[in-house]
Amino acid sequence: MDPLTIGLIALPSVLILLILRVPIAAALGVVASAGIFVVFAWRPGQDFHPEWAWGPTLSLLTNSPYAFITSYTLSTVPLFILMGHLAYEAGFTTDIYKAARLWLARLPGGVAMASVVGCGGFSAITGSSVACAAAMGRIAIPEMLRFGYSKSLASGSVAIGGTLGSLIPPSILFILYGIFSEQSIAKLFIAAIVPGMVSLTAYLVMIFIWVRFKPDAAPRPEEEISVAERLQALGRCWAIVTLFVVVIGGIYAGFFTPTEAAGIGAYATLALGLALGRLNIAKIFAALKESAFQTAMIFAIAIGGKLFVNFMALTGMANAITGWIEATDASMIVVIGLMVVMYIVLGMFLDPIGIILLTLPLTIPIVETFGLSLIWFGVVVVKLLEIGLVTPPIGLNVFVIKSIVGDTIRLESIFFGVAWFLIAEIFVMAMILTLPILSLWLPGFL
Repeated sequence: MDPLTIGLIALPSVLILLILRVPIAAALGVVASAGIFVVFAWRPGQDFHPEWAWGPTLSLLTNSPYAFITSYTLSTVPLFILMGHLAYEAGFTTDIYKAARLWLARLPGGVAMASVVGCGGFSAITGSSVACAAAMGRIAIPEMLRFGYSKSLASGSVAIGGTLGSLIPPSILFILYGIFSEQSIAKLFIAAIVPGMVSLTAYLVMIFIWVRFKPDAAPRPEEEISVAERLQALGRCWAIVTLFVVVIGGIYAGFFTPTEAAGIGAYATLALGLALGRLNIAKIFAALKESAFQTAMIFAIAIGGKLFVNFMALTGMANAITGWIEATDASMIVVIGLMVVMYIVLGMFLDPIGIILLTLPLTIPIVETFGLSLIWFGVVVVKLLEIGLVTPPIGLNVFVIKSIVGDTIRLESIFFGVAWFLIAEIFVMAMILTLPILSLWLPGFL
């Protein structure tokens, strides 16, 4: 059987398994393993000979995942995850939220704006959108409800703010994208800074517009806040600012690699937490436990994704797709537009990490065919996956918020709140697509 035909059968097979709620790691791994076996056993112009396939298939299934998991670059993932959980347990994320709340409280929708700023601060030391949404949801939503904020604004602002965890560096999605696309993780991190700040600003503007149209959605707190209180709260943010400067500044200045930065960041967070008396054995153990759980989940998906990438390489699917695009003479704008639609649709149903590993073997060759920057495309992909985190019917961040608020806020109210911010996302996405300089300006200095 033609390897390309096997690949064409495999793609819908993965989607069917996902629709049947098979975990994405298992779906990718099972289809890839079966596909690799068939490719070796059923060679073009030959009958089916399973004895030809056992050796090469077992060799590939054992050596490739091991070499991938033990790679030096991938050790960045658990270290950045640990850094984020240690910072949360030490209360550094709470500090930046409280400071933002005190400084923005008198603005229309100020507490919601503070929630988004808090998410941005937390994103600067963790690479997970889900962790960001969960942490800030526990801190910010009860306070907004206490001040009389509408349930849609309170929940929607945190759900959308949590997506910044994928975009603002360090980001797990950028690490995986860099590994699979063979791009500099340092450049990807730096490339995301400006789009991340643009996204955060767009969310703040949308909150302002929302409150101007519906003043009852965000009553202003009646509390009096002195300048001294504001300065004191701002001063307590020095720890999280220091961590961000050490990690991202060190990468940008060339003092250390992203992997070294992850280790230094995790160690610095632990040292600061202990020195300030904010961490104890119980909190450290809790951070280690959550980090181990999240790392295991990511690595399981990554192994399945790596096997699927190997399988796609055997089938020649990527070359066939690029050849088809060249034959149809489709314009670059049309092809990029179709990829944008594909990522948004997949983001409605699938986990972002799984989407990256499922699609990169097909999209990277297409982007290279048009001579486009893979650094810019990495920012585009992560931004699209960020939108998928809050898009119905799945909207992973929305369900994270729902699990935190329980019956206090209806799921429909959270999605309604997020819908306002999707308007802002359209404008930001258009800027990133049409103005690549937003993503490529800072990396140009590296």
